[in-house]
Amino acid sequence: MNIHFRDLDYLVLSHGHLDHTWGLISLIKYYTEASIEKIDYNKLTVVTHPSSFLRKKIKVFKQAGSIVSQEELNKHFKIELSKEPLWLTDRLVFLGEIERKNDFEAKNPIGKVVKDNFEEDDYLADDSALVYRSAKGLVIITACSHSGICNIVEYAKKICNDDRIIDIVGGFHLLNPEKIQLEGTLKYLEKVKPYEVHACHCTDLKSKIALSRVVNLKGVP
Repeated sequence: MNIHFRDLDYLVLSHGHLDHTWGLISLIKYYTEASIEKIDYNKLTVVTHPSSFLRKKIKVFKQAGSIVSQEELNKHFKIELSKEPLWLTDRLVFLGEIERKNDFEAKNPIGKVVKDNFEEDDYLADDSALVYRSAKGLVIITACSHSGICNIVEYAKKICNDDRIIDIVGGFHLLNPEKIQLEGTLKYLEKVKPYEVHACHCTDLKSKIALSRVVNLKGVP
């Protein structure tokens, strides 16, 4: 994309799981080396939900959350935590905490989250997405869609005041989904009629085949 790491303005974390945050370690190393070598770079802002840095546990993993703490990250970057939608430019918005209004997705916890030294079920309140508002409609960019791909699309439409969906790109969280979730997703997307869809991370083959029957499903290079 011909965009240099030294020129970044924002780094948006989709949620707090370690596989979506551990790239921070390499970025800290990169900027530290640049500083040592006296190479100029933007001091970027990390944008994410306030719950992204809570300790998370999944099955046998005692630490499934971010390896880099908020305190450590703050030594290297500016941090902006927001539950509310945050416009990064006049066309690009971080959705913050996604409203969950349907009855077929994001109903089961994914491990545990530790708050004030107490464990509780983790429904990934920190799971968010980006939306690009183009002249032709919305491009929705997701990560895992733990908050539910249909919830995300519906919230994006509300925040941007636009029902036109040009593309949905990213993970759909459809890995061996329950029947009610898959059927609900198919019915919703068939109604919304996005121009095209790029289902990527955490979307299994069975779900992609099902999606291809109701939307213009594109392959990912």
